[in-house]
Amino acid sequence: MRILAITTMRNEAPFILEWIAYHRHIGVTDFLVFSNDCDDGTDALLDRLDAMGVLSHVRNHSGGKKTVQWRALTKAQRHPLTRDADWIYVTDVDEFLCIHAGDGKIADLMAAVPEAEGFAIPWRMFGNASVQVFNDTPVTDQFTKAAPKALVWPWRAVQYKSLYKQTGTYEKLGIHHPKASSADAMTHWVDGNGKPLPRHLGTVVPTTDPRYGLAQINHYALGSAESFLVKAARGKPNHTSDPIDLAYWSDRNFNTVTDTRIQRHGKAIRDGIAALMQDQTVAELHAAGVSWRKAKIKALLRTSDYFYLMARIRQMPETRVLDMGEQVSLLKQLFAIRREIAQRKRAEKNQ
Repeated sequence: MRILAITTMRNEAPFILEWIAYHRHIGVTDFLVFSNDCDDGTDALLDRLDAMGVLSHVRNHSGGKKTVQWRALTKAQRHPLTRDADWIYVTDVDEFLCIHAGDGKIADLMAAVPEAEGFAIPWRMFGNASVQVFNDTPVTDQFTKAAPKALVWPWRAVQYKSLYKQTGTYEKLGIHHPKASSADAMTHWVDGNGKPLPRHLGTVVPTTDPRYGLAQINHYALGSAESFLVKAARGKPNHTSDPIDLAYWSDRNFNTVTDTRIQRHGKAIRDGIAALMQDQTVAELHAAGVSWRKAKIKALLRTSDYFYLMARIRQMPETRVLDMGEQVSLLKQLFAIRREIAQRKRAEKNQ
């Protein structure tokens, strides 16, 4: 069975080897990676890994009407690896598919719900845990504080990514789930608990129940405070006009509970990284990426905007989990606002 992970990267060189080692270990067989506008050697490292047969690398470029992430997904749709895949997983390098069933492998997840044709696996935000300095250490070791099991607000913290069977019923790839012309295409989908999903699937599945019975996406969206500066300077690959700022930080800095379950794979991760680093070119390119990031952090901290961003991050407390009733109330208010906006747009269009 061929399981394909599709992702886009820009200036992620220090994190690539851990991400690849982990996902190879749990059962991903193929990687299709698009890079764009890299300054830190991410593209060169991916080229080397491509030459070694570890992954397939396609150079992508920003610009034009589509954002760089959608441009990559359009190219991925036509790629032979996508055509030949049995299962597809569109993801990012700061997301780790953490499976709780069995031995924590993709095969265990599928065995737990053998009738499922798709898994909408919810994000679990892992906060900064007061880590200030960027270090070349696996993120799965550094960041062990996460959001609670039950959460609905902020809604951005409880989105999901999809692992789904290629059944021929989907029109094209999507960031959170594949695009389909009919809700019937997604009738055999389940959530992180293995429970059936609603047929009309958005990017959030509201539930006040615990979400992560079978699996979760460990989303290390923040990392160290220093590394966050680099992310803020880069911007979002999809919503390029949305800033990565203190609001982004506040929506994701949950350090409510300790979750170290992914660390049962720690030895496999370290062994996988070491195996890739046996190639001298890979080792050198990884080290160069780490050096670039450290230099970039120093340069950013010499500017007023990023100095103040760092200072304010250090001043801010961790994100507080609101009472569930308050969370639900905020979510309902948001949905009402969105309905009003949609109705107003339809009225304007019909005038």
